[in-house]
Amino acid sequence: MSELSSPPRQPRRARHRRSRTALAAGTPLALAAACALAYGLAPGTETRASAAAPSWASDTADGFASVNSLGQNGTYGGRGGETVTVKTQAELEKYATATEPYVIVVAGTISMNPVGKEIKVRSDKTIVGQGISGHIVGGGFFLGQGVHNVIIRNLTVRDAYQGVWNDKEHDFDAIQMDGAHHVWIDHNDLRHMADGLIDVRKDSTNVTVSWNRLSDNNKTFGIGWTENVRTDITIHHNWIRETEQRNPSTDNAAHAHLYNNWLEDVPGTGISSSYGNYSRGATKMVLENSYFQGVKNPVIKDSGAAIVQRGSVFSGTSGRNESGGTAFDPKAFYPYTLDQAADLPSVLKSGAGPRATLGTTAATTKAAAATTLTVAKDGTGQYTTVQAAVNAVPANNPSRVVIAVKPGTYRELVKVPADKPHVTLQGTGGSRKDTTIVYNNASGTPKPGGGTYGTSGSATVAVEADDFQARNLTISNDFDEKANQGLSGHQAVALRTAADKVFLDGIIVSGDQDTLLLDTAAKDRLGRVYMSNSYVIGNVDFIFGRATAVVDRSVITLKKRWDGTSAGYVTAPSTAANRKGILIANSTVNGDVAAGSFHLGRPWHAGGDASLDPQTTVRDTALSAAIKSAPWTDMSGFSWKDDRFAEYRNTGAGAGPASTNRPHLTDAQAAGQEVADWLAGWTPSAS
Repeated sequence: MSELSSPPRQPRRARHRRSRTALAAGTPLALAAACALAYGLAPGTETRASAAAPSWASDTADGFASVNSLGQNGTYGGRGGETVTVKTQAELEKYATATEPYVIVVAGTISMNPVGKEIKVRSDKTIVGQGISGHIVGGGFFLGQGVHNVIIRNLTVRDAYQGVWNDKEHDFDAIQMDGAHHVWIDHNDLRHMADGLIDVRKDSTNVTVSWNRLSDNNKTFGIGWTENVRTDITIHHNWIRETEQRNPSTDNAAHAHLYNNWLEDVPGTGISSSYGNYSRGATKMVLENSYFQGVKNPVIKDSGAAIVQRGSVFSGTSGRNESGGTAFDPKAFYPYTLDQAADLPSVLKSGAGPRATLGTTAATTKAAAATTLTVAKDGTGQYTTVQAAVNAVPANNPSRVVIAVKPGTYRELVKVPADKPHVTLQGTGGSRKDTTIVYNNASGTPKPGGGTYGTSGSATVAVEADDFQARNLTISNDFDEKANQGLSGHQAVALRTAADKVFLDGIIVSGDQDTLLLDTAAKDRLGRVYMSNSYVIGNVDFIFGRATAVVDRSVITLKKRWDGTSAGYVTAPSTAANRKGILIANSTVNGDVAAGSFHLGRPWHAGGDASLDPQTTVRDTALSAAIKSAPWTDMSGFSWKDDRFAEYRNTGAGAGPASTNRPHLTDAQAAGQEVADWLAGWTPSAS
């Protein structure tokens, strides 16, 4: 492209067989020891913990299992009880059926005798696999009437299959509930059973099923079988693959919230799906941001049931895909965050099922107290540079670190690397102008070791870590174009983000060409950015990149070029296909420039990539007379008309009526291009 250089690019299973021989029982001693160390437990039989329980034992459920009801305050399992490690069926039964609370760690493979036995779990239990070594073979768990506050995590429950695919004789489930409540089933691998993998029956309620792998079975997951409409259930981040029916089937559920699940029917195998998510009876179902791959009849409902659908991906599906009726707002019951549906195959391949080490839950992470590091040029803080404070943040920090920067001008380069999430840069002055981070690199600036910085490398502040926040400060690039006319490459980035969940609140980002680069970690990665109550200043392509970015309730200030002329482009999106690009909403575009001299945007097909589908939407925004009557233009041989550029309900002297050169969204189209649609379930909040 003529005025921008490209940002750097970031560098079938076997055919199904229905019958199998069960794996031999037992786990190598070295593996058991390694897993025990990972969990902070000594390997051995029926080991009682004398020290404090491992950190994961205090994890609590999300979703409907977290809701207070029926006299139960959320779901926390055996927390507070003794932690025991078991390796035999007798030991597992002893503690699972006890009246007192226990955290029960399954350390190895337990083969059930007789085959099909379901251990009758009592209330106030956590049953968890040690590392990836906890296997229950040939049986499972039963939670009867009134049983409550049970957590089943990090286990593999498998191989009760009796050789008949649609087995009517053997009711051998992995996990069955009849009238239980407050149950959390999380990070398990459930497969190859004689009947269902999970059955939630007889008015069982306040159940959350999350981050599991469910596979290689006829009946996956049945909910209901009652005339009462009582069950409240959350089903999220599950990978359901190579299953035929009940994926899940939900009968007479009062509230069924299904989100971020991946249903996969692999072609060319002996298993073919008959249907996916089924809303039966009087069920009210909310289905959000799931991924249906190759599934027949992916979403179906009875005439009296409701399904509200939004944000899902359907790839290679066929048959019925239904919605209708009114349901409920899940956020009226509990908070949650949606992942982008297109990301689910990679997210769930790496994240679903048993983990070698269980980490803290999102709720635990958010509840952890933030650490504050102070920066002051005069030496009155812990550090004199912002980068020194960033360097002090521990790698993979689990909770918020606030870097409080006292007033002053900090002429330095700052980089927040990908392994330092949850960082906030906070100016402590009375104004966002009191604290400034500034440098003057440009794309063509020579690097000390040879070569030049390039556009993305020119950034004064570079953010590669998720969950980053900045507020009450100025980030600037003051590269002097006039004084460097002999330099090739005048792109000079003030702030570059290449991360997800970036919140920019009450800041100024100032430069000339390529001021604000809103990028992602890779072309196939989601990167959401929300900017509010802020100022962005520049002239050429000064809000650009492939992120899913919102500029909300902000001021975009147009600036003259180095030679005093007025000409430029506000946005240059390089959005990947099937993603959202740049949204400017509820804002103002103005500046001391000539009338009719600026375009709202043009399509940046970075590196000539024709697969991209750049998008800018400008809505509910006041446009000054500086905006051209034909506000979009072509770029580097790519026509803006082949991509996604539109306005909606703008005002001011620079606004204009719809035409072939000025497309406006219809009201129906605009309803799907709100700020919330861009954020996709993420609710930015100051921390």
